Amino acid sequence: MITRFSIVTLLLFILSIALVIRPISIPIRLPLLGKRRIPINLTTTPPTIIAILWASQCLGPTQIRDGIVGTDGVKPYNILILFCSLAYMAITLDITGILQAAAFWVSNKGGSNGWKLYIYFYLMLTSLTVFMGNDPVILSGTVFLVYYTTATELEPMPWLISEFAAANTASMVLFVGNITNVVVCEGFTINNVAFTAYTIFPFLACCAACFLALAIQFRDKKHIPPRLRATERLDPKSVLRDPEGAIVGSLFFGTCLVVIIIVSFFKIDVWKISLPFAVAKLVFDFSWDHYRFVNGKLHRPPSSEDSSADNGDDPMDLQTQQAMTMATDGPHCQEVISSNAHSPIIASTALKNTEKSPPSPPSKSELSEQIENRPYTRRHLQLTHARLAAHFPTFFTALPRLPLALVPFAFSQFILIEALQHQGWIDVFARWLAIASQGQIQSSIWLIGVIGVLMCNVSGTNIGATILLAKVVRAAPNFTPESTRAAGIALAVASNIGAVSFTFSASLAGLLWQTILLQKGIDIRQTQFAFWNFLPIVFMTGAGMAIVSAEMAILY
Repeated sequence: MITRFSIVTLLLFILSIALVIRPISIPIRLPLLGKRRIPINLTTTPPTIIAILWASQCLGPTQIRDGIVGTDGVKPYNILILFCSLAYMAITLDITGILQAAAFWVSNKGGSNGWKLYIYFYLMLTSLTVFMGNDPVILSGTVFLVYYTTATELEPMPWLISEFAAANTASMVLFVGNITNVVVCEGFTINNVAFTAYTIFPFLACCAACFLALAIQFRDKKHIPPRLRATERLDPKSVLRDPEGAIVGSLFFGTCLVVIIIVSFFKIDVWKISLPFAVAKLVFDFSWDHYRFVNGKLHRPPSSEDSSADNGDDPMDLQTQQAMTMATDGPHCQEVISSNAHSPIIASTALKNTEKSPPSPPSKSELSEQIENRPYTRRHLQLTHARLAAHFPTFFTALPRLPLALVPFAFSQFILIEALQHQGWIDVFARWLAIASQGQIQSSIWLIGVIGVLMCNVSGTNIGATILLAKVVRAAPNFTPESTRAAGIALAVASNIGAVSFTFSASLAGLLWQTILLQKGIDIRQTQFAFWNFLPIVFMTGAGMAIVSAEMAILY
């Protein structure tokens, strides 16, 4: 039954989505602190809306608990622990330079043939994403392509759009590739191996359809020239900063995925596997960095004298200055290519486009002046952070790149969906779906597929869309187990390709991608993003849902 509380809940839910898509900041004047701006965005909006709903008695402690512990087999804490632990292992593996080495190797294979190189990069990014997920590939691939296209005087848009599409399409293959996959597996009780069996063929179809769409819209020579400006061969070893760490990290990550797949047959919560592996990897990172540090393979951290002397005998090393820059200027994306300035591509970039080069670390005198001008406690904390970052660079480089903002956001999304269910909206939406699809397998596939793609744009990322639609499908009154399973697979495909859509906020990967590009001086407007993604998402939606329909027709 819909009441005034139901209407208020739905309106506030819609408001939270709008503020995630279009964040704002409110100016406020505080005593002693002066004028400040309060951000209303992805991090702050959902918890604030939950507080308002609780105060207005639209939800209670039960809904908050259910949004954390879970209902109907979906365990939010299980999903988020799994995602964060795998993210740590993937990011620390990326820090070793292995993804940049792969990009250099592909660049050498492609040579100066524009379309050959374009295909190679697309296949490389797709392959890496299958195993590592989209976030690490977005982090490293975006930075590399910005430098590469600048150095070779290429238009960046075709390469960046291709990278974004490849990274988000390939994340549907393994259930750990995207947090939405885990929601689907738990929400529809789909075995992890069965999930890949269902999605592998839609993935291949979407991958081919996406590249066809990219080839059509970027067919003009001004986008991808037949011949590239001649460049020297790149040495992949020059960016492999920690070969031993890369080997160990690959073993940790690969073994963890295999064990997770095996134990999935025994109904064991996957976080009980991923978390111990992540802790073990963390212990290795600290131990390995300490070993390298004491053996002179890492630079010495600054002493207390270094922080205030203008001309000492032992100035701060580059890595420490970079760590201090991060401490004073806030977390920013690691410059994964900056340590290879001798590369012909990076060198030419620095000379021709200095405004797009990574920020230079401050000189010793500038750094000392910055520190001296700050209160003692803050100076002490920043200096301590710089010392630790120099001693344990792997952890302190990975920490700002971890998707920690996802944790409160995802929990908030689960709680808000529980509030909608508490107020009767999930049942209303489920009846609408039942009427529209008549409970038929094929109609449910296309309805959920198309609605899922569209809702990624208007539901506060694909996470919110997946949680909401999973609840709606499970509540549909006339859905058979076969129709429910078919709709679940369609939702899995839609939630991944839905990120390649019209708004940056359709996925956290989109927001990350936009942030990195802005840091590099590339401002892609929302209309441009929507324009270049329109044809790929139409092609992928058609191809992906067609294959899911064919699979279900064969199975049922």
